[in-house]
Amino acid sequence: MSDKLKQLRVQIDGLDDELLKLVNQRAALAQQIGHLKDNGVVLRPEREAQVLQRMQQNNHGPLSNAAVAQLFTEVMSQCRALEAPLMVAYLGPEGTFTEAAALKRFGSAIQAQSCTTIDDVFRAVESGAAHYGVVPAENSTEGAVSRTLDMLMQSPLQICGEVMLPIHQCLLGRHSESGAIRAVYSHPQSFGQCQGWLNSNLPQAARIPVSSNAEAARLSAENPHSAAIAGSQAAALFGLDVLVANIEDDAKNTTRFLVLGNQQVAPSGRDKTSLVMSAANRPGAVHDLLVPLAKNGVSMTKLESRPARSGLWEYVFFVDIEGHLADVKVAAALSELKQIAAFVKVLGSYPVAT
Repeated sequence: MSDKLKQLRVQIDGLDDELLKLVNQRAALAQQIGHLKDNGVVLRPEREAQVLQRMQQNNHGPLSNAAVAQLFTEVMSQCRALEAPLMVAYLGPEGTFTEAAALKRFGSAIQAQSCTTIDDVFRAVESGAAHYGVVPAENSTEGAVSRTLDMLMQSPLQICGEVMLPIHQCLLGRHSESGAIRAVYSHPQSFGQCQGWLNSNLPQAARIPVSSNAEAARLSAENPHSAAIAGSQAAALFGLDVLVANIEDDAKNTTRFLVLGNQQVAPSGRDKTSLVMSAANRPGAVHDLLVPLAKNGVSMTKLESRPARSGLWEYVFFVDIEGHLADVKVAAALSELKQIAAFVKVLGSYPVAT
């Protein structure tokens, strides 16, 4: 071993010792803050968002901002766990992208609860069995997740945050020869995200839709002449090989997940507000709904229509706007909107995903 290499390793050892001391100092301060809290709220989403924003702004590399966010998310997760265990329900089973989104948002120091359906995630949080829930909301390729939108209409829960997760689909299995693959299991949305690749590379294989990509991996592990489309995390879980990575047709394929809870989140400085509304049945009613936003200088980032389920050809509109309910412009726009809309429900204000 060269002297230069020895010197560098000695420096790294010294920095590791210093990092350990500093992280434990941070954890001790977090414990003190936990003792001072009197409302039982363990997580402050706006505070954690501010920490990540500040760390990324101060980051000069060589670590990427994504790596910095992941690192400090885990630090906060471990410190938070010293106060009380955080229970997070997610759309399972284990090995799904929703689990990955939950871990990206909360870190690994949580008690993760796998739920069979989106409805079960809502119920777990509503009943107090979980502090927070994570559900898929929309995919950049396949569009909105209808059941999540329907449940948001019915539930008293608030949106407390969002997670943007790049979705990299992989072909998992045990046979690298495509001719040996007679069937491919996957969730219908994943088939939609990979149909171009499948048409070109596995046109002869039957496509069998299942309830989740983790279930697809489990079935493929039992059938040697099959493959599954799932995330790489499912390969290790079910003992499969990643035969081909990143088979999604859109390289920027991303799914947005929502974090559900019972608390109203304070402003973080970079927030988004989600609401659902409906218009009276008259000419120009939809246009009139958008006037208060434009008049008060509030930028709309999403407009999604859904059947209202209250009558034939009646619709509700899911809207995302920039800003927080506490912002003067947003408050003014919503006040005017409530006077002209047939129905308005604010789903929550929360930090924009980093």
